[in-house]
Amino acid sequence: MTSDTVAERPTAKRVRRPHAWLWASLAGIVSAAALLAVAELLATLVARSASPVLAVGSFIVDIVPRPLKELAITLFGEADKIALLAGIGLGAAVASAVAGVLQYRFRPTGAILLGIGGALATAAILTRANAGALSFVPPVVGTVAGIVVLLLLVGRLRRWVAAATADGADANEVGMNRRGFFLMTGIVGAGAIVVGVGARILNATVASVSAARNALSLPAPRTTVTIPEGAMLDVDGLTPLITPNEDFYRVDTALTVPNVDPNTWSLTIDGMVDQQIEISFDQLVGMGLDEYGVTLTCVSNEVGGGLVGNAIWTGVPIRDVLRMAGVQSGADMVLSESVDGYTASTPLSALTDDNLDAIFAVEMNGEPLPFEHGFPVRMVVPGLYGYVSATKWVTKLTVTTFAQDEAYWTPRGYSAEAPIKMSSRVDTPKIGTPVAAGRVPIAGMAWAQPVGVKSVEVMIDSGEWQQATLSTPVNDSTWVQWMLEWDAEPGTHYITVRATDNDGNVQVQEQAPIAPNGSSGWQRTLVTVS
Repeated sequence: MTSDTVAERPTAKRVRRPHAWLWASLAGIVSAAALLAVAELLATLVARSASPVLAVGSFIVDIVPRPLKELAITLFGEADKIALLAGIGLGAAVASAVAGVLQYRFRPTGAILLGIGGALATAAILTRANAGALSFVPPVVGTVAGIVVLLLLVGRLRRWVAAATADGADANEVGMNRRGFFLMTGIVGAGAIVVGVGARILNATVASVSAARNALSLPAPRTTVTIPEGAMLDVDGLTPLITPNEDFYRVDTALTVPNVDPNTWSLTIDGMVDQQIEISFDQLVGMGLDEYGVTLTCVSNEVGGGLVGNAIWTGVPIRDVLRMAGVQSGADMVLSESVDGYTASTPLSALTDDNLDAIFAVEMNGEPLPFEHGFPVRMVVPGLYGYVSATKWVTKLTVTTFAQDEAYWTPRGYSAEAPIKMSSRVDTPKIGTPVAAGRVPIAGMAWAQPVGVKSVEVMIDSGEWQQATLSTPVNDSTWVQWMLEWDAEPGTHYITVRATDNDGNVQVQEQAPIAPNGSSGWQRTLVTVS
Protein backbone atom coordinates (compact mmCIF):
# COMPACT_ATOMS: atom_id res chain seq x y z
CA MET A 1 0.00 0.00 0.00
CA THR A 2 1.41 3.40 -0.99
CA SER A 3 1.61 6.36 1.33
CA ASP A 4 -0.77 8.45 -0.75
CA THR A 5 -3.62 5.98 -0.36
CA VAL A 6 -6.65 7.77 1.12
CA ALA A 7 -9.09 5.92 3.35
CA GLU A 8 -12.71 6.03 2.08
CA ARG A 9 -15.12 8.05 4.22
CA PRO A 10 -18.80 7.14 4.68
CA THR A 11 -21.17 9.49 2.82
CA ALA A 12 -24.25 10.92 4.58
CA LYS A 13 -27.66 9.73 3.36
CA ARG A 14 -29.61 12.33 1.39
CA VAL A 15 -32.66 13.50 3.32
CA ARG A 16 -35.77 14.25 1.24
CA ARG A 17 -37.92 17.10 2.43
CA PRO A 18 -41.61 16.26 2.77
CA HIS A 19 -44.34 18.01 0.78
CA ALA A 20 -45.76 19.56 3.91
CA TRP A 21 -48.88 21.08 2.33
CA LEU A 22 -49.86 17.75 0.77
CA TRP A 23 -49.52 15.75 3.98
CA ALA A 24 -51.21 18.54 5.97
CA SER A 25 -54.18 18.23 3.61
CA LEU A 26 -54.26 14.48 4.25
CA ALA A 27 -54.15 15.13 7.99
CA GLY A 28 -57.16 17.42 7.69
CA ILE A 29 -59.17 14.88 5.68
CA VAL A 30 -58.37 12.06 8.10
CA SER A 31 -59.31 14.27 11.05
CA ALA A 32 -62.68 15.05 9.47
CA ALA A 33 -63.17 11.33 8.82
CA ALA A 34 -62.52 10.66 12.50
CA LEU A 35 -65.07 13.35 13.41
CA LEU A 36 -67.72 11.74 11.25
CA ALA A 37 -66.90 8.20 12.39
CA VAL A 38 -67.21 9.06 16.08
CA ALA A 39 -70.39 11.03 15.44
CA GLU A 40 -71.96 8.19 13.44
CA LEU A 41 -71.05 5.66 16.14
CA LEU A 42 -72.57 7.79 18.90
CA ALA A 43 -75.61 8.50 16.75
CA THR A 44 -76.18 4.76 16.54
CA LEU A 45 -75.94 4.46 20.31
CA VAL A 46 -77.81 7.51 21.61
CA ALA A 47 -79.62 9.37 18.78
CA ARG A 48 -80.02 7.73 15.38
CA SER A 49 -81.31 10.94 13.82
CA ALA A 50 -78.12 12.84 14.76
CA SER A 51 -75.98 11.95 11.74
CA PRO A 52 -74.01 15.10 10.76
CA VAL A 53 -73.95 14.24 7.06
CA LEU A 54 -77.68 13.60 6.85
CA ALA A 55 -78.53 16.61 9.00
CA VAL A 56 -76.38 18.96 6.93
CA GLY A 57 -77.81 17.42 3.76
CA SER A 58 -81.37 17.94 4.99
CA PHE A 59 -80.51 21.51 5.96
CA ILE A 60 -79.17 22.16 2.46
CA VAL A 61 -82.32 20.68 0.95
CA ASP A 62 -84.33 23.11 3.07
CA ILE A 63 -82.40 26.27 2.13
CA VAL A 64 -81.54 25.63 -1.52
CA PRO A 65 -83.49 28.06 -3.74
CA ARG A 66 -86.39 26.60 -5.69
CA PRO A 67 -84.74 26.92 -9.14
CA LEU A 68 -81.77 24.85 -7.97
CA LYS A 69 -84.10 22.17 -6.58
CA GLU A 70 -85.90 22.01 -9.91
CA LEU A 71 -82.57 21.83 -11.76
CA ALA A 72 -81.39 18.98 -9.52
CA ILE A 73 -84.56 16.97 -10.18
CA THR A 74 -84.24 17.63 -13.92
CA LEU A 75 -80.56 16.63 -14.06
CA PHE A 76 -80.48 13.73 -11.61
CA GLY A 77 -84.10 12.60 -11.29
CA GLU A 78 -84.51 10.17 -8.39
CA ALA A 79 -80.69 10.17 -7.92
CA ASP A 80 -80.79 13.79 -6.74
CA LYS A 81 -80.18 12.78 -3.13
CA ILE A 82 -77.16 10.66 -4.06
CA ALA A 83 -75.80 13.60 -6.02
CA LEU A 84 -76.37 15.89 -3.03
CA LEU A 85 -74.59 13.56 -0.62
CA ALA A 86 -71.70 13.19 -3.07
CA GLY A 87 -71.48 16.98 -3.33
CA ILE A 88 -71.50 17.33 0.46
CA GLY A 89 -68.75 14.72 0.73
CA LEU A 90 -66.61 16.50 -1.84
CA GLY A 91 -67.15 19.86 -0.18
CA ALA A 92 -66.31 18.43 3.24
CA ALA A 93 -63.12 16.84 1.88
CA VAL A 94 -61.95 20.14 0.39
CA ALA A 95 -62.80 22.10 3.54
CA SER A 96 -61.05 19.59 5.80
CA ALA A 97 -57.96 19.60 3.56
CA VAL A 98 -57.86 23.38 3.87
CA ALA A 99 -58.19 23.04 7.65
CA GLY A 100 -55.18 20.72 7.69
CA VAL A 101 -53.02 23.18 5.74
CA LEU A 102 -54.14 26.10 7.90
CA GLN A 103 -53.36 24.14 11.06
CA TYR A 104 -49.87 23.45 9.78
CA ARG A 105 -49.17 27.04 8.68
CA PHE A 106 -51.19 29.12 11.13
CA ARG A 107 -51.87 27.25 14.36
CA PRO A 108 -54.61 26.89 15.65
CA THR A 109 -56.62 28.20 12.68
CA GLY A 110 -57.28 24.71 11.29
CA ALA A 111 -58.61 23.41 14.59
CA ILE A 112 -60.89 26.45 14.84
CA LEU A 113 -62.16 25.84 11.30
CA LEU A 114 -62.90 22.20 12.12
CA GLY A 115 -64.68 23.33 15.28
CA ILE A 116 -66.82 25.75 13.27
CA GLY A 117 -67.76 22.92 10.92
CA GLY A 118 -68.76 20.77 13.87
CA ALA A 119 -70.79 23.61 15.37
CA LEU A 120 -72.67 24.09 12.10
CA ALA A 121 -73.40 20.36 11.93
CA THR A 122 -74.64 20.47 15.53
CA ALA A 123 -76.94 23.39 14.71
CA ALA A 124 -78.26 21.53 11.66
CA ILE A 125 -79.05 18.50 13.82
CA LEU A 126 -80.69 20.39 16.69
CA THR A 127 -82.94 22.38 14.37
CA ARG A 128 -84.44 19.25 12.75
CA ALA A 129 -88.00 18.42 13.71
CA ASN A 130 -87.01 14.98 14.99
CA ALA A 131 -84.13 16.15 17.20
CA GLY A 132 -84.02 14.47 20.61
CA ALA A 133 -82.63 15.44 24.00
CA LEU A 134 -79.28 13.75 23.29
CA SER A 135 -78.96 14.77 19.63
CA PHE A 136 -76.15 17.21 20.47
CA VAL A 137 -73.89 14.45 21.81
CA PRO A 138 -72.74 12.81 18.52
CA PRO A 139 -71.64 16.01 16.71
CA VAL A 140 -70.06 17.60 19.80
CA VAL A 141 -68.04 14.56 20.82
CA GLY A 142 -67.19 13.87 17.17
CA THR A 143 -65.91 17.42 16.74
CA VAL A 144 -63.71 17.13 19.83
CA ALA A 145 -62.31 13.83 18.52
CA GLY A 146 -61.62 15.38 15.11
CA ILE A 147 -59.79 18.34 16.61
CA VAL A 148 -57.66 16.07 18.80
CA VAL A 149 -56.71 13.94 15.80
CA LEU A 150 -55.86 17.05 13.77
CA LEU A 151 -53.59 18.39 16.52
CA LEU A 152 -51.80 15.05 16.87
CA LEU A 153 -51.32 14.48 13.14
CA VAL A 154 -50.15 17.99 12.36
CA GLY A 155 -47.87 17.85 15.40
CA ARG A 156 -46.20 14.70 14.02
CA LEU A 157 -45.96 16.28 10.59
CA ARG A 158 -44.21 19.35 12.02
CA ARG A 159 -41.70 17.14 13.82
CA TRP A 160 -41.02 15.28 10.56
CA VAL A 161 -40.53 18.55 8.65
CA ALA A 162 -38.33 19.99 11.41
CA ALA A 163 -36.10 16.91 11.44
CA ALA A 164 -35.81 16.92 7.63
CA THR A 165 -34.91 20.61 7.37
CA ALA A 166 -32.51 20.82 10.31
CA ASP A 167 -28.81 21.43 9.68
CA GLY A 168 -27.06 18.07 9.49
CA ALA A 169 -30.39 16.26 9.31
CA ASP A 170 -30.28 12.76 10.73
CA ALA A 171 -31.80 10.34 8.23
CA ASN A 172 -32.76 7.90 10.96
CA GLU A 173 -34.60 10.56 12.94
CA VAL A 174 -36.33 11.80 9.80
CA GLY A 175 -37.39 8.27 8.90
CA MET A 176 -38.71 7.64 12.39
CA ASN A 177 -40.86 10.79 12.32
CA ARG A 178 -42.08 10.04 8.81
CA ARG A 179 -43.09 6.53 9.79
CA GLY A 180 -44.80 7.86 12.90
CA PHE A 181 -46.88 10.29 10.85
CA PHE A 182 -47.96 7.73 8.28
CA LEU A 183 -48.59 5.05 10.90
CA MET A 184 -50.90 7.30 12.90
CA THR A 185 -52.58 8.60 9.74
CA GLY A 186 -53.14 5.08 8.44
CA ILE A 187 -54.49 3.73 11.72
CA VAL A 188 -56.87 6.66 12.24
CA GLY A 189 -57.97 6.68 8.59
CA ALA A 190 -58.62 2.95 8.46
CA GLY A 191 -60.33 3.04 11.84
CA ALA A 192 -62.55 5.93 10.71
CA ILE A 193 -63.63 4.02 7.62
CA VAL A 194 -64.38 0.82 9.54
CA VAL A 195 -66.15 2.57 12.43
CA GLY A 196 -68.01 5.09 10.27
CA VAL A 197 -69.24 2.63 7.65
CA GLY A 198 -69.97 0.01 10.30
CA ALA A 199 -71.93 2.47 12.40
CA ARG A 200 -74.00 3.59 9.38
CA ILE A 201 -74.76 -0.03 8.51
CA LEU A 202 -75.55 -0.82 12.15
CA ASN A 203 -77.76 2.25 12.33
CA ALA A 204 -79.72 1.06 9.29
CA THR A 205 -79.84 -2.49 10.64
CA VAL A 206 -81.01 -1.47 14.10
CA ALA A 207 -83.63 0.83 12.62
CA SER A 208 -84.76 -1.63 10.02
CA VAL A 209 -88.33 -2.84 10.23
CA SER A 210 -88.12 -5.19 7.28
CA ALA A 211 -89.08 -8.11 9.48
CA ALA A 212 -92.15 -6.26 10.74
CA ARG A 213 -93.19 -5.38 7.19
CA ASN A 214 -92.65 -8.94 5.97
CA ALA A 215 -94.65 -10.32 8.88
CA LEU A 216 -97.48 -7.84 8.46
CA SER A 217 -100.77 -9.57 7.81
CA LEU A 218 -103.40 -7.10 6.66
CA PRO A 219 -107.08 -8.01 6.37
CA ALA A 220 -108.48 -8.43 2.88
CA PRO A 221 -110.07 -5.28 1.49
CA ARG A 222 -113.84 -5.12 1.66
CA THR A 223 -114.04 -3.74 -1.87
CA THR A 224 -111.57 -4.13 -4.74
CA VAL A 225 -110.76 -2.22 -7.92
CA THR A 226 -111.94 -3.95 -11.08
CA ILE A 227 -109.87 -3.37 -14.20
CA PRO A 228 -112.46 -3.08 -16.98
CA GLU A 229 -112.13 -4.71 -20.37
CA GLY A 230 -110.29 -2.41 -22.76
CA ALA A 231 -108.41 -0.56 -20.00
CA MET A 232 -105.03 -1.64 -21.41
CA LEU A 233 -104.01 -1.08 -25.02
CA ASP A 234 -101.56 -3.49 -26.63
CA VAL A 235 -98.88 -1.14 -28.00
CA ASP A 236 -95.12 -1.67 -27.72
CA GLY A 237 -93.44 1.11 -25.76
CA LEU A 238 -96.64 2.21 -24.02
CA THR A 239 -96.47 2.75 -20.27
CA PRO A 240 -98.33 0.07 -18.24
CA LEU A 241 -101.72 1.04 -16.86
CA ILE A 242 -100.58 0.03 -13.34
CA THR A 243 -97.09 1.23 -12.46
CA PRO A 244 -95.02 -1.50 -10.74
CA ASN A 245 -93.88 -0.47 -7.26
CA GLU A 246 -90.21 -0.64 -8.23
CA ASP A 247 -90.81 1.73 -11.16
CA PHE A 248 -93.00 4.24 -9.34
CA TYR A 249 -91.37 7.67 -9.17
CA ARG A 250 -90.01 8.92 -5.88
CA VAL A 251 -89.57 12.61 -5.07
CA ASP A 252 -89.36 13.70 -1.41
CA THR A 253 -87.09 15.59 0.97
CA ALA A 254 -85.86 12.56 2.95
CA LEU A 255 -82.14 11.86 2.41
CA THR A 256 -82.58 8.46 4.01
CA VAL A 257 -85.80 6.49 4.01
CA PRO A 258 -87.43 6.61 7.47
CA ASN A 259 -87.89 3.21 9.07
CA VAL A 260 -91.12 3.24 11.05
CA ASP A 261 -92.31 0.22 12.96
CA PRO A 262 -96.08 -0.25 12.52
CA ASN A 263 -96.21 -1.60 16.06
CA THR A 264 -95.13 1.77 17.46
CA TRP A 265 -96.62 4.04 14.78
CA SER A 266 -99.48 6.30 15.74
CA LEU A 267 -101.49 9.06 14.11
CA THR A 268 -102.47 12.21 16.00
CA ILE A 269 -105.34 14.48 14.94
CA ASP A 270 -105.31 17.89 16.62
CA GLY A 271 -105.93 21.57 15.97
CA MET A 272 -109.44 22.83 15.28
CA VAL A 273 -111.18 19.66 16.40
CA ASP A 274 -113.67 18.82 19.13
CA GLN A 275 -111.24 16.34 20.64
CA GLN A 276 -107.64 15.43 19.96
CA ILE A 277 -107.34 11.78 19.08
CA GLU A 278 -104.47 9.33 18.62
CA ILE A 279 -104.92 6.02 16.85
CA SER A 280 -102.56 3.09 16.36
CA PHE A 281 -101.85 1.18 13.18
CA ASP A 282 -104.07 -1.69 14.29
CA GLN A 283 -106.91 0.70 15.08
CA LEU A 284 -106.59 2.36 11.67
CA VAL A 285 -106.58 -0.97 9.83
CA GLY A 286 -109.44 -2.17 12.03
CA MET A 287 -111.68 0.53 10.59
CA GLY A 288 -111.86 -1.53 7.40
CA LEU A 289 -109.79 -1.44 4.22
CA ASP A 290 -110.87 -0.76 0.64
CA GLU A 291 -109.03 -0.54 -2.68
CA TYR A 292 -108.76 2.65 -4.72
CA GLY A 293 -107.19 3.33 -8.11
CA VAL A 294 -105.41 6.70 -8.04
CA THR A 295 -102.79 8.33 -10.25
CA LEU A 296 -100.22 10.46 -8.41
CA THR A 297 -98.37 13.35 -10.04
CA CYS A 298 -95.39 15.37 -8.82
CA VAL A 299 -95.49 19.13 -9.27
CA SER A 300 -91.94 18.84 -10.65
CA ASN A 301 -93.19 16.85 -13.62
CA GLU A 302 -92.45 18.66 -16.88
CA VAL A 303 -94.86 18.40 -19.81
CA GLY A 304 -94.25 14.91 -21.21
CA GLY A 305 -92.27 13.90 -18.11
CA GLY A 306 -92.24 10.70 -16.09
CA LEU A 307 -92.86 11.93 -12.53
CA VAL A 308 -96.34 10.43 -12.58
CA GLY A 309 -97.57 6.93 -11.76
CA ASN A 310 -100.73 4.93 -11.23
CA ALA A 311 -101.31 2.33 -8.52
CA ILE A 312 -104.01 0.40 -6.73
CA TRP A 313 -103.93 1.67 -3.15
CA THR A 314 -105.55 0.00 -0.15
CA GLY A 315 -106.51 2.10 2.82
CA VAL A 316 -109.00 3.99 4.96
CA PRO A 317 -110.82 7.21 3.98
CA ILE A 318 -109.28 10.20 5.73
CA ARG A 319 -112.73 11.73 6.18
CA ASP A 320 -113.67 8.83 8.48
CA VAL A 321 -110.73 9.55 10.78
CA LEU A 322 -111.37 13.29 10.77
CA ARG A 323 -114.99 12.61 11.67
CA MET A 324 -113.80 10.83 14.82
CA ALA A 325 -112.05 14.03 15.96
CA GLY A 326 -114.90 16.34 14.99
CA VAL A 327 -113.75 19.14 12.68
CA GLN A 328 -114.74 22.61 13.90
CA SER A 329 -116.26 25.32 11.72
CA GLY A 330 -113.88 27.87 10.24
CA ALA A 331 -111.18 25.35 9.36
CA ASP A 332 -110.18 25.13 5.69
CA MET A 333 -106.84 23.34 5.70
CA VAL A 334 -105.21 20.23 7.13
CA LEU A 335 -101.48 20.36 7.83
CA SER A 336 -100.11 16.82 7.54
CA GLU A 337 -96.73 15.98 9.05
CA SER A 338 -94.28 13.18 8.37
CA VAL A 339 -92.09 11.47 10.96
CA ASP A 340 -89.11 13.42 9.55
CA GLY A 341 -90.82 16.79 10.00
CA TYR A 342 -92.00 17.37 6.42
CA THR A 343 -95.39 19.10 6.17
CA ALA A 344 -98.03 19.49 3.46
CA SER A 345 -101.08 21.77 3.30
CA THR A 346 -104.21 20.09 1.96
CA PRO A 347 -107.58 21.81 1.50
CA LEU A 348 -109.95 20.39 4.10
CA SER A 349 -112.64 19.97 1.45
CA ALA A 350 -110.41 17.54 -0.51
CA LEU A 351 -110.20 15.28 2.56
CA THR A 352 -113.83 15.38 3.61
CA ASP A 353 -115.61 15.20 0.25
CA ASP A 354 -117.70 12.01 0.09
CA ASN A 355 -117.17 11.89 -3.68
CA LEU A 356 -113.37 12.15 -3.47
CA ASP A 357 -111.57 9.17 -1.98
CA ALA A 358 -108.67 10.70 -0.07
CA ILE A 359 -107.17 7.87 1.98
CA PHE A 360 -104.59 6.77 4.47
CA ALA A 361 -102.94 4.08 2.33
CA VAL A 362 -101.30 1.02 3.85
CA GLU A 363 -100.89 -1.09 0.69
CA MET A 364 -99.65 -0.39 -2.81
CA ASN A 365 -100.48 -2.78 -5.63
CA GLY A 366 -101.41 -5.58 -3.29
CA GLU A 367 -98.50 -5.44 -0.84
CA PRO A 368 -97.61 -3.34 2.21
CA LEU A 369 -96.27 0.06 1.19
CA PRO A 370 -92.60 -0.04 0.17
CA PHE A 371 -90.38 1.85 2.62
CA GLU A 372 -89.54 4.55 0.08
CA HIS A 373 -93.24 5.09 -0.62
CA GLY A 374 -94.28 5.72 2.96
CA PHE A 375 -94.48 2.48 4.98
CA PRO A 376 -96.44 1.97 7.14
CA VAL A 377 -98.94 4.76 6.29
CA ARG A 378 -99.09 7.54 3.72
CA MET A 379 -101.70 9.88 2.31
CA VAL A 380 -103.14 9.55 -1.19
CA VAL A 381 -105.44 12.35 -2.39
CA PRO A 382 -106.86 12.32 -5.93
CA GLY A 383 -106.53 15.51 -7.96
CA LEU A 384 -103.81 17.28 -5.96
CA TYR A 385 -100.09 17.41 -6.61
CA GLY A 386 -98.11 15.32 -4.16
CA TYR A 387 -96.42 18.21 -2.37
CA VAL A 388 -99.77 19.37 -0.96
CA SER A 389 -101.33 15.99 -0.32
CA ALA A 390 -99.29 12.80 -0.58
CA THR A 391 -97.43 12.92 2.74
CA LYS A 392 -95.39 9.77 3.29
CA TRP A 393 -94.68 8.27 6.72
CA VAL A 394 -97.52 10.45 7.98
CA THR A 395 -97.90 10.69 11.73
CA LYS A 396 -99.94 13.82 12.41
CA LEU A 397 -102.81 15.91 11.00
CA THR A 398 -103.49 19.39 12.31
CA VAL A 399 -106.84 20.88 11.32
CA THR A 400 -106.22 24.59 10.78
CA THR A 401 -106.52 27.39 8.21
CA PHE A 402 -104.43 28.58 5.30
CA ALA A 403 -104.29 31.99 6.97
CA GLN A 404 -102.73 30.60 10.13
CA ASP A 405 -100.35 27.87 8.94
CA GLU A 406 -98.20 27.10 5.94
CA ALA A 407 -96.45 23.92 4.84
CA TYR A 408 -92.88 23.08 3.81
CA TRP A 409 -93.06 24.19 0.17
CA THR A 410 -95.22 27.32 0.52
CA PRO A 411 -92.48 29.72 1.71
CA ARG A 412 -90.23 28.23 -0.96
CA GLY A 413 -92.27 29.66 -3.80
CA TYR A 414 -94.99 27.07 -4.41
CA SER A 415 -98.74 27.59 -4.16
CA ALA A 416 -100.47 26.55 -0.95
CA GLU A 417 -103.18 24.86 -3.03
CA ALA A 418 -102.26 22.91 -6.15
CA PRO A 419 -104.88 20.99 -8.14
CA ILE A 420 -103.33 18.75 -10.79
CA LYS A 421 -103.39 20.24 -14.28
CA MET A 422 -104.76 18.10 -17.09
CA SER A 423 -101.93 16.70 -19.21
CA SER A 424 -101.08 14.20 -21.92
CA ARG A 425 -97.84 12.79 -23.25
CA VAL A 426 -96.40 10.70 -26.07
CA ASP A 427 -94.72 7.45 -25.00
CA THR A 428 -94.06 6.08 -28.47
CA PRO A 429 -92.44 6.84 -30.90
CA LYS A 430 -89.69 7.93 -28.53
CA ILE A 431 -87.69 11.10 -29.07
CA GLY A 432 -84.40 10.31 -30.82
CA THR A 433 -85.49 6.86 -32.01
CA PRO A 434 -86.17 6.79 -35.78
CA VAL A 435 -89.08 4.73 -37.04
CA ALA A 436 -89.61 3.03 -40.38
CA ALA A 437 -92.05 4.49 -42.89
CA GLY A 438 -95.46 2.87 -42.98
CA ARG A 439 -98.11 2.15 -40.38
CA VAL A 440 -96.81 3.44 -37.02
CA PRO A 441 -98.76 3.52 -33.75
CA ILE A 442 -98.56 6.75 -31.77
CA ALA A 443 -99.49 6.12 -28.15
CA GLY A 444 -99.22 7.60 -24.71
CA MET A 445 -100.96 8.50 -21.47
CA ALA A 446 -103.38 11.24 -20.38
CA TRP A 447 -104.77 12.28 -17.00
CA ALA A 448 -107.26 14.82 -15.65
CA GLN A 449 -107.87 13.96 -11.99
CA PRO A 450 -110.40 13.92 -10.50
CA VAL A 451 -112.67 14.80 -13.45
CA GLY A 452 -111.42 12.17 -15.88
CA VAL A 453 -110.30 12.23 -19.52
CA LYS A 454 -113.00 12.40 -22.22
CA SER A 455 -110.81 12.40 -25.34
CA VAL A 456 -107.28 12.75 -26.71
CA GLU A 457 -106.35 14.37 -30.02
CA VAL A 458 -103.15 14.16 -32.05
CA MET A 459 -101.83 16.56 -34.68
CA ILE A 460 -99.08 15.64 -37.18
CA ASP A 461 -96.99 18.66 -38.14
CA SER A 462 -99.53 21.44 -38.78
CA GLY A 463 -102.35 19.19 -39.97
CA GLU A 464 -105.82 18.63 -38.59
CA TRP A 465 -106.47 17.29 -35.11
CA GLN A 466 -107.17 13.54 -35.20
CA GLN A 467 -109.17 11.67 -32.59
CA ALA A 468 -107.14 9.00 -30.81
CA THR A 469 -108.53 5.72 -29.51
CA LEU A 470 -108.92 5.93 -25.73
CA SER A 471 -108.64 3.00 -23.34
CA THR A 472 -111.52 2.30 -20.98
CA PRO A 473 -110.83 4.32 -17.81
CA VAL A 474 -110.60 2.52 -14.48
CA ASN A 475 -112.14 5.60 -12.90
CA ASP A 476 -111.85 9.37 -13.17
CA SER A 477 -108.90 9.49 -10.75
CA THR A 478 -106.63 7.30 -12.87
CA TRP A 479 -104.85 8.02 -16.11
CA VAL A 480 -105.84 6.46 -19.42
CA GLN A 481 -103.91 5.13 -22.40
CA TRP A 482 -104.49 6.41 -25.93
CA MET A 483 -103.38 5.34 -29.42
CA LEU A 484 -103.52 6.59 -33.01
CA GLU A 485 -102.46 4.69 -36.13
CA TRP A 486 -100.24 6.90 -38.32
CA ASP A 487 -99.24 6.42 -41.94
CA ALA A 488 -95.72 7.72 -41.49
CA GLU A 489 -93.89 9.16 -44.49
CA PRO A 490 -90.08 9.59 -44.67
CA GLY A 491 -88.71 12.78 -43.17
CA THR A 492 -88.97 14.63 -39.87
CA HIS A 493 -92.35 15.26 -38.32
CA TYR A 494 -93.77 16.92 -35.24
CA ILE A 495 -96.37 15.09 -33.13
CA THR A 496 -98.54 17.24 -30.86
CA VAL A 497 -101.02 15.86 -28.33
CA ARG A 498 -103.76 17.38 -26.20
CA ALA A 499 -106.55 16.06 -23.97
CA THR A 500 -110.09 17.12 -23.10
CA ASP A 501 -111.68 16.30 -19.74
CA ASN A 502 -115.20 15.14 -18.95
CA ASP A 503 -116.27 18.71 -18.19
CA GLY A 504 -115.33 19.77 -21.74
CA ASN A 505 -112.17 21.64 -20.77
CA VAL A 506 -109.31 21.41 -23.28
CA GLN A 507 -105.75 20.97 -22.04
CA VAL A 508 -104.07 24.38 -21.70
CA GLN A 509 -101.78 25.17 -24.62
CA GLU A 510 -99.86 27.97 -22.92
CA GLN A 511 -96.47 26.85 -21.64
CA ALA A 512 -95.92 27.28 -17.90
CA PRO A 513 -93.00 26.21 -15.68
CA ILE A 514 -93.45 23.77 -12.83
CA ALA A 515 -93.47 26.56 -10.22
CA PRO A 516 -95.57 27.74 -8.56
CA ASN A 517 -98.33 25.19 -9.23
CA GLY A 518 -97.34 22.75 -11.99
CA SER A 519 -96.33 22.83 -15.63
CA SER A 520 -98.74 23.19 -18.54
CA GLY A 521 -98.64 23.11 -22.33
CA TRP A 522 -99.01 20.69 -25.23
CA GLN A 523 -96.19 18.22 -25.77
CA ARG A 524 -94.68 18.55 -29.25
CA THR A 525 -92.38 15.67 -30.18
CA LEU A 526 -89.96 15.55 -33.11
CA VAL A 527 -89.90 12.15 -34.85
CA THR A 528 -87.64 10.98 -37.68
CA VAL A 529 -89.11 8.56 -40.22
CA SER A 530 -86.64 6.63 -42.40
